[in-house]
Amino acid sequence: MRVLVVIITALFSFSFADEFIENLIRKLDERGEKAWWWDERWWKEGYIEPVPNYEVEVKWVSVYNEDVEIPVMVARPKKKGKFPGVLFLHGRRGLDDLFQLHAKRLAARGFVVVAPDLYTGRFIERFPIYHDPVVEDDAEKVLDYALSREDIHPKKVCVYGLTRGGFYSLRLLVAKGRQKKDIACFVGYYPHLQDPNRPEPMQVYRYHEDVEKIEVPVLFLIGREEQYQRLRPALMAIDFLRSKGREAYIVVYPGVGRGFDFRDGGRRKFADDLAAKDAIIRATKFMKKHLGVE
Repeated sequence: MRVLVVIITALFSFSFADEFIENLIRKLDERGEKAWWWDERWWKEGYIEPVPNYEVEVKWVSVYNEDVEIPVMVARPKKKGKFPGVLFLHGRRGLDDLFQLHAKRLAARGFVVVAPDLYTGRFIERFPIYHDPVVEDDAEKVLDYALSREDIHPKKVCVYGLTRGGFYSLRLLVAKGRQKKDIACFVGYYPHLQDPNRPEPMQVYRYHEDVEKIEVPVLFLIGREEQYQRLRPALMAIDFLRSKGREAYIVVYPGVGRGFDFRDGGRRKFADDLAAKDAIIRATKFMKKHLGVE
């Protein structure tokens, strides 16, 4: 009987959790001609805006925070000239081959992508559980480097955080005070929005207080099958920002979960590919708009 009670309680909890998520998704799900995603020209004329495609070159540079060397991957179009800049912040897996592919795909859309490896120089192993705040300082050093590059125009960037990179982005925006002046917008792929060192209930039920201080436009891209503790705070964050009249959007992709942008091999599904292509196109348009280079 005791086991049965536990099972019933667990099922009730999951049901309530799903109901909370579904209600938030419905609340944020704009529909019809007034929806932010509506494309009148496509609907009336069948016109699909061409996607920019550039051949990409990759170089590695070093940025220093005192005596610590931060390896930085710079991916940009081979074509000469200036392009809008993106600060690409990786997640717990580090700047591995799969995240590097994502950075190159983004550069192929017409960006100078500055992607630091925030772990190697600090001897932080892949998939760390705890967060070392010193990487926030390193990320800020790389932001300064990006803004100093002659091939980035205008002299602002958008910050682009994947998984825990979402939290690093949040700290740059708010704790480091770099939003608006240096960072024009924030794109987050299934972003972690809480300090990883805080207790588990805060990971599940609350976003970090810095979220409520975001003043730049925000776009989050996340799968419907994402873990509950990641999906809930992302939806709650967008709901709060919109309630305060700030520009904030979330796209919830059906049928996909964590890592839809880089899941490879036999695990990759058609839905992952559709979501990944749509997400990078939406992110491109969003960032170029807010960097003033449409």
